[in-house]
Amino acid sequence: MSVRHALIVLAHPDPQSFNAALAHAAARALTDLGARVSWSDLYAMGFGAVAGRGDILDAPAEGPFNLAREQGRAHAAGTLAPDIRAEQAKLAEADFVLFQFPLWWFGMPAILKGWVDRVLTLGFAYGLGRWWNEGPMRDKRAMLSITTGSPAGAYAPDGRNGDIERILWPIEAGVLALCGFTVLPAVVAYGAPWMTDEERRDHIDRLCQRLRALEATPARFFHPLSDFGDDMRLKPDVVPRTPGQHRP
Repeated sequence: MSVRHALIVLAHPDPQSFNAALAHAAARALTDLGARVSWSDLYAMGFGAVAGRGDILDAPAEGPFNLAREQGRAHAAGTLAPDIRAEQAKLAEADFVLFQFPLWWFGMPAILKGWVDRVLTLGFAYGLGRWWNEGPMRDKRAMLSITTGSPAGAYAPDGRNGDIERILWPIEAGVLALCGFTVLPAVVAYGAPWMTDEERRDHIDRLCQRLRALEATPARFFHPLSDFGDDMRLKPDVVPRTPGQHRP
């Protein structure tokens, strides 16, 4: 399935950053492939990162407040805040989503985590029995393009920072795969602050080559819901499989 409409979600405060350069190069590559490209440049948008009552136009002013339940109710009623509805509209239209961000404190920048908290609401991105391979995003693909401050060796299984597989699992599995996305292996620029100009150009080319080869790129493996029993553990006759390598 070729990409018809891509969404790039960029989370970096500097429009002149390497992350921004990667995002713009990705946009050009996707456009060259014939895709229409939408943008969510979160810092440029001033996107609010804090989920709460303000996300819901008809939220109760007082009393107990269950965010997920209220998000689900507001999604059904059309009373989510306008900035959330705008992001959901972009996401609904896209069949491929690229998340471009620096790895900070072993995770997403807060503004991107806030985007996840506010945009991937109950009823829109997941629901009871509507998750993993049955999730609402199951007809979409997603990929991370990230930069790190430490070299590749630090993210090896025996590296100082720990295996990049474990670090990215909460995002790739706990956010993307849980919502149903087909997750493609991440493209990682290790030690980005220490790269030479030539190395940065080489990595931009690497990202663009990956985007041009999306159709031939095997997706990450996640066990389908049918592999699990009522106790949410793998059934005894299922052979456990790992998602595979992030590094292509």
